[in-house]
Amino acid sequence: MGVTGPPGPVMDRDEVDRALARLGAEHEAIETSLLALQDHAGRRLLEGAELTGTTKERWSTADASITLLWAYFDAYTDALRSARDIRSRRRWSSREDLVDLTELLRGASITVAGSATAAANAPTLAGTGKLSERFSLVALVDRMNELYASSLDTVVAADAVWSALPARIDLLAAELQRTRQLAHSVGVRPGEHPAGDDLERITRTLSTLRQQVVSDPLAFWTPAKGSSAPGGGRPDTTTYDREARALEDVRREIDAVLTVRQDAEARLVRLRDVLSRADRTLAEARSARGEVLAKIAASEVPAVSGPPTALQEQLAMAAEYRRHAQWHRLSPLLEALEEKAEDELLRARDSLTAVTAPLAVRAELRGRLDAYKAKVARHGLAEDPFLIERYDAARRMLWSAPCDLRVAGEAVLRYQRAAADLLSPRVPEQGGPTDRRGPHA
Repeated sequence: MGVTGPPGPVMDRDEVDRALARLGAEHEAIETSLLALQDHAGRRLLEGAELTGTTKERWSTADASITLLWAYFDAYTDALRSARDIRSRRRWSSREDLVDLTELLRGASITVAGSATAAANAPTLAGTGKLSERFSLVALVDRMNELYASSLDTVVAADAVWSALPARIDLLAAELQRTRQLAHSVGVRPGEHPAGDDLERITRTLSTLRQQVVSDPLAFWTPAKGSSAPGGGRPDTTTYDREARALEDVRREIDAVLTVRQDAEARLVRLRDVLSRADRTLAEARSARGEVLAKIAASEVPAVSGPPTALQEQLAMAAEYRRHAQWHRLSPLLEALEEKAEDELLRARDSLTAVTAPLAVRAELRGRLDAYKAKVARHGLAEDPFLIERYDAARRMLWSAPCDLRVAGEAVLRYQRAAADLLSPRVPEQGGPTDRRGPHA
């Protein structure tokens, strides 16, 4: 082994002993790691699974790397044993022994046959044309660390996906089955209700997802950015999460259908009441319109439409759905009807308000006229001829039919101004109007 000479200065006995101690500890650590990798649950699963896609390709490389790791480890063990044998020959090693030890411990003295690497199908001698590889102990350890890290990354990643996703998919599939049974009980079936179609799609997607996760777990692995540690990353649950949210949406839809089944009769009664109130309000508006046309002159009164027959037809359809327990059809129909019925009641009220607006204006003018008359009376001016004349003129217009609101409003305004002038007389020198009743007023 010392034919080519040692690499660098010859090691002394203390350096040799320290190197052997360090290499012995390193050998023990490597052996422990390799045994742990050999017994790893993920490796055993990968070894026995029918793999596809990315996982099949990466496991082929990782399995070859693990085989090569043991070949490297055997070579490392043999070299360490040889060095220990040389050192144990004599208590005080000779110059020749130290030269051989230096070559073993520092030189590229370890040869790994090309047949071993070829059998392992690992990326070492492929395409180089070499029949063997030579390593120093340090280089061999670095090579083993590299292969160990890549192999462990594959094993840990696959095991993490298998530990996380299949169990969650199975739980979601069980929940999906319970939801399907509940949906069937309320008439939510594929082809008849969108939620039933969604359940079928979720079932197919989960079945496909589980098959893919079992055969190709690494396709569902997201490596951690910036991390070089083996197994750094997390399972990709995007598809699972999407289907879980979709199932939750379906469950809410079915809950809504169940709620409809429980309170359908009460909701139908409320709908009938709202539509009845809308009809009565429209009837009142039509009656009020006739009154306005008879009592108010020169006023535009909007026409009042009749009750919508479409809502009554839909209400009858909703009652039919309830009798035949078609809850999945009744649910959306009730929601639409409730919104339309409230809109119809608001429209009827708006029509009544618009139709009776002229009557409200006349009532407001009458009230204003009487209020000013009472005010004048409190100030002792109720018998004033001028005010009486103005009051009677306004009153005749407001209490006669048909009433011209524009002319009546002007008459009320004239009475208000006359009353205001009498209630607030001004001094003549200030240019204001004088009291027409004389000094004894």
